[in-house]
Amino acid sequence: MYKGQTVFSQIMDFLPIKKFRQCVNRYNGNYRVRSFTCFDQFLCMAFAQLTYRDSLRDIECCLRAMKEKLYHMGIRGKISRSTLADANENRDWRIYSDFAQILIHQARQLYADDDFGLELQETVYALDATIIDLCLSVFPWAHFRKTKGAVKLHTLLDLKGNIPSFIAITAAKVHEVNILDELIPEAGSIYIMDRGYLDFERLYTLHQYSSFFVVRAKVNTGLRRLYSMSVDKSSGLRCDQIVVPTGFYARKNYPEKLRRVKFIDSDKEKRLILLTNQMTLPAFTITELYRCRWQVELFFKWIKQHLRIKAFYGTSENAVKTQIWIAISVYVLVAIMKKQLQIDLSLYTILQILSITLFEKMPILQVLTADTYKNKITSNHIQLKLFES
Repeated sequence: MYKGQTVFSQIMDFLPIKKFRQCVNRYNGNYRVRSFTCFDQFLCMAFAQLTYRDSLRDIECCLRAMKEKLYHMGIRGKISRSTLADANENRDWRIYSDFAQILIHQARQLYADDDFGLELQETVYALDATIIDLCLSVFPWAHFRKTKGAVKLHTLLDLKGNIPSFIAITAAKVHEVNILDELIPEAGSIYIMDRGYLDFERLYTLHQYSSFFVVRAKVNTGLRRLYSMSVDKSSGLRCDQIVVPTGFYARKNYPEKLRRVKFIDSDKEKRLILLTNQMTLPAFTITELYRCRWQVELFFKWIKQHLRIKAFYGTSENAVKTQIWIAISVYVLVAIMKKQLQIDLSLYTILQILSITLFEKMPILQVLTADTYKNKITSNHIQLKLFES
């Protein structure tokens, strides 16, 4: 129920505060902290994500301009650049990593019954990684190439709701396939991967856990056909075969049969070869599953465009990871709010509206559903853009 709170406070009401305190206590986040607590830090960084702030000075300026409303927003500590910089530098990033996992678990329960385009009972995941570029002279710890710094964001995306179920931030030099060692396979689930994850030993581990995979084969992958099934070539399929690896080590690492499906991707005009241990689904469904892998690419594109994970407020590894995890928490928090309030808007539209209404004192459901108010916000947003340009 609306109690005269700001829109920002109403958003933060969706946070499980007790769980957040448990994460803080686990890593002694508030040890010897007098005023600016971990929750104050989280709120300031969440505000920066929701309003697209570019720097610590920008955050400080905006929050101090609204200092009379900070207490009602939940921010108790004094806002200053140095205090926020020290918090990002010194407070363990694992606090916000653990809390993001709690929000992810909550969101996945809410979106468990959503449809992603294919009528399958199994949980379907898309696994991929993306590079987040960093300036090597500013982030010397993130060495990637001779003149380039970066970190790599590995994501296992649950296609029901496009909620990340597993995220790891590693050095950019870490190969994608190594992340398969960190996953805990779920029996009956389907994992969709690109050819960078083709490793027969690791794929056989998935198979032993009764998990299914669909992975794109490399051109030089040695396979021997045992027999073929008929396919409808008008659908883009070229063959559906049962195969076994031919290489000595490949055969040793994966001693079971595999299914090979070849098809023409009309969108990219490419001939693709897929390998899977799923023997019962139609061949065309296997190809459609691989098409759904593109959702994780769209997820990476979306968070890079609409969250602050390309320009960072600190230069240390701890500050960078803290900012990324809080950005992910904000993404998942908005997704939770969208589902619980049954808001029929895209996440992009919700974030755009919230970015200029955080200090308003009106019911959040009214902000996100009143057409006249949304039109007014859109008009004001356009005027601000024109003024800035």
